[in-house]
Amino acid sequence: MPLPTYQQLQTPRAADVGLFRKVLLGLSCRDYEACAEAVPAAFGLSPSTVSRRFIRASAKQLQALQERRLDRYDLVALVLDGKTFAEDTMVIALGITVTGEKVLLGFVQTATENERVCAAFLRELVDRGLRTAQGLLCVIDGAKGLRKALQTVFGTPAVVQRCQWHKRENVLEYLPKSQRATWRRKLQAAYERPSYPEAKAALLRLRQELRLLNESAVKSLDEGFEETLTLHRLGVFGALGRSLKTTNCLESINALIGQRIDKVTRWRTSDQKHRWVAAALLDIEPRLRRIKGFRALPLLRQALQTELSGEARTTGTQVA
Repeated sequence: MPLPTYQQLQTPRAADVGLFRKVLLGLSCRDYEACAEAVPAAFGLSPSTVSRRFIRASAKQLQALQERRLDRYDLVALVLDGKTFAEDTMVIALGITVTGEKVLLGFVQTATENERVCAAFLRELVDRGLRTAQGLLCVIDGAKGLRKALQTVFGTPAVVQRCQWHKRENVLEYLPKSQRATWRRKLQAAYERPSYPEAKAALLRLRQELRLLNESAVKSLDEGFEETLTLHRLGVFGALGRSLKTTNCLESINALIGQRIDKVTRWRTSDQKHRWVAAALLDIEPRLRRIKGFRALPLLRQALQTELSGEARTTGTQVA
């Protein structure tokens, strides 16, 4: 005899949301049935049933993230960074609106942060409505492929801020371990100078000292030197340096992703990886706070527009 109440409980889509949250936050498919049976009036589901329902729910999350329109967001900054994921790298894009909200725009799977893959990903964001005409501060690490992709797809409107943390650590890799703590403090102090002339002068003095120790470290410091000082040059380092001088705001999101997916020890397909990452991102996004110093973001927008206008006058082109 069929029991209507039991059938209602077993209706697949009625239980998908709650089951999806439980599995995402750590309950394994294998343990789901035993945990459900321990709760009075609960019903058990087999591991295969739990797995099928999680696949269905996470597939919806992936589709929602991939198809979300971006033209409704007034973005002033874009943070791009890769997260190591099994044998792959997932390059994740985080948008910062002019009012300071963080929006997870999407991700792409790649072996390395190479230009071709990253350029295709950026074009996809543009096709979904990402706007760059008013200028976009792009915060990245030292990946050359990602830097080239930004230039190829966005062109002049992409004003790059190189992550100061990555630059400092790259320089330190060339130095003996006994000297790294001292030079870490020196480089950090130079980058913390409030104005562009002060910060640049301090770094150039350190460059002279560094030449006596290691020419390779000097070459590392020189590579992308000016782009590590973009916020200084735009005159907003004091207000926005804490949030946008590094890729840390995305690094913290990567740590939250790890809390949700590091428990998965066997990755069978690329689709599985994509579903889990998308599900984690959309679960994290509502909990994200506005960046520190968000009230200064209109000043950043103004500075970007001023720089673009100057570029247009220099090249003789017209800014849209």
